[in-house]
Amino acid sequence: MTDDIWGKEDVTSSKGKSDENFPVGSFLISGRLRPYVYDYYNFARVADDMVDNTGLTDAQKTLRLKGMAAVIRGEIKAPQRADAQTAVKLRETLLKTGVPLDTATDLIEAFCMDADKNRYQSWEELLHYCRYSANPVGRFLLLLHGESADTIAPSDALCSALQVVNHLQDVADDLKTLNRCYIPLPWLEEEGVKIDDLRLARSKPGIRRVLNRLLDGVDALNTQARALPMLVRDRRMRLESAVIVELCHILARRLRHQDPLFERVALTKADGAKALILALRHFNAR
Repeated sequence: MTDDIWGKEDVTSSKGKSDENFPVGSFLISGRLRPYVYDYYNFARVADDMVDNTGLTDAQKTLRLKGMAAVIRGEIKAPQRADAQTAVKLRETLLKTGVPLDTATDLIEAFCMDADKNRYQSWEELLHYCRYSANPVGRFLLLLHGESADTIAPSDALCSALQVVNHLQDVADDLKTLNRCYIPLPWLEEEGVKIDDLRLARSKPGIRRVLNRLLDGVDALNTQARALPMLVRDRRMRLESAVIVELCHILARRLRHQDPLFERVALTKADGAKALILALRHFNAR
């Protein structure tokens, strides 16, 4: 029965925190809480590897992912294997800290969507995906720090913006390696371009207009996210959130001027330093 759910092999990749686009458990987060953040990250990394693994069928991916969620809910036991044990560890962390279990199981919902769905029809449909794929991360961090419900809406906006810019960064690679495209297909049709145009070495004018339309949505989300740092009571978490808000703005602007089909559009160490300097004004703001 265990093999029916988990399979016989660990399919996780060698990716780690240093491979991510944004800081994971950075030094700005209290050392007391950082291990819990790593538990959450390790669980998410394993689930992401499961759904992106090209050696598994969609049904196998979904079965493994639902097994991860069942472990989080305490419905089944996990085998003594590294990938499955990340769910065991995170369940312990969530129960210990009082952070709701759905900050983990909602992520699984998004990964199950990825196993079942590879095309999107509207901005609203994309935001629905972000509701499960990205927003739970912000909620986990805020609730871990004991923050109030007032922080949730701007956090959701920030996390959704981060997810969309990540889709834009990876738009060509996602299509090439996973046959997955998060750009609303009707937007491409309205500009007279096709999904296969995303496989080109450079963006056609129609593709560029679609990317800018997505970035218009990101800008609106980023405007909402600006309110987040001033609502966060914990000073270190306030600074962390302010840095990420600044980084998201920087990356969105860069995606306006660089072509993600032609090159990897990414943040630099200088961007991180700039974001930290801009964010410092929030440190003693309350």
